[in-house]
Amino acid sequence: MSSPQIVTLTQDNFDAEVLKSAAPVLVDFWAEWCGPCKMIAPVLDELADEYAGKVKIGKVNIDEHQGIAAQYSVRAIPTLLLFSKGQVTEQMVGLRSKRDLKASFDRVTA
Repeated sequence: MSSPQIVTLTQDNFDAEVLKSAAPVLVDFWAEWCGPCKMIAPVLDELADEYAGKVKIGKVNIDEHQGIAAQYSVRAIPTLLLFSKGQVTEQMVGLRSKRDLKASFDRVTA
């Protein structure tokens, strides 16, 4: 079960939810068939709750929204892009620990 804090991102809402967001946004590019994506999902759920109001977390299903994945040159999943003020400030490819993700969040919220 996904945290209610996590936003499902689409071509229609990506601009408003990510690029125009006042808060930093972590975008998780994932797919239903991706094992590591399923493994990182509970970590993102926990972080979404812990950082509610400080960092927004959104998910892009690459099978449904290939245009967004292509726009950001996503070639492997999971790919996590951290946006601040509409710009990508960090890119992480593959499974990441909760500690690593918290360190990234703490850098953009400091």
